[in-house]
Amino acid sequence: MNFDGKVVIVTGAGRGIGRSIALMYARAGARVIIAEKDSKSALETEALIHEFKGEATAFLTDVSLPADIETLMQRTVARYGRLNILINNAGISRWKSPYELTVEEWDYILNVNLRSVFLCSREAAKIMRKHGGGAIVNIASTRAFMSEPDSEAYAASKGGIIALTHALAISLAPDNIRVNAISPGWIATGDYSLLREIDHRQHPAGRVGKPEDIARACLFLTSDAGDFITGTNLIIDGGMTRKMIYVD
Repeated sequence: MNFDGKVVIVTGAGRGIGRSIALMYARAGARVIIAEKDSKSALETEALIHEFKGEATAFLTDVSLPADIETLMQRTVARYGRLNILINNAGISRWKSPYELTVEEWDYILNVNLRSVFLCSREAAKIMRKHGGGAIVNIASTRAFMSEPDSEAYAASKGGIIALTHALAISLAPDNIRVNAISPGWIATGDYSLLREIDHRQHPAGRVGKPEDIARACLFLTSDAGDFITGTNLIIDGGMTRKMIYVD
């Protein structure tokens, strides 16, 4: 998949899955905008891309702030004149009892994880439709479909992304903008060698996921090869959520 000359924004690209997505697009020839609120990690991602002569620019962006999102899009247009692809990856998690979670904490998680997806998509679409269309991928989670205790705000935000994705896919279709979601399962963003055999055995695919697994899917969904796919959610979890569990 070749993305020569394509302009791509990746939110939350300073580390983990977002960084892997940014690197893979840059290696495929894209011009990557690193939208990240942490300046240190943003510049680290930018430097990694420059090491292999890729093109990347870090724009400090806090997606919980609507003004920052508008500025991100304005700066992207000022630099490249257009936008082809948006990856809504930025997100946070908080594990806290529903008895103790405050309204402020709930609102912040929903604003970062869900509201930002709508605002980034809307502002990006305004640019894309002027240049023939584009593609958007929203990073959700298998936690939209299954949960552990004390994850209510995170689960709600990711479930909202799934619904928002198919709604946007219909609304933006006349402007030739495709919108899809990816729901990662267990994706190890730390030292992979520290994982245990039992961690890998939980997955029918035989291993825990890697950020590159999600990055490859982003490239496919936003490529010409994926141009018949819109409004869908791709679960990438090594089969984990399809495995029945029995307790003796």
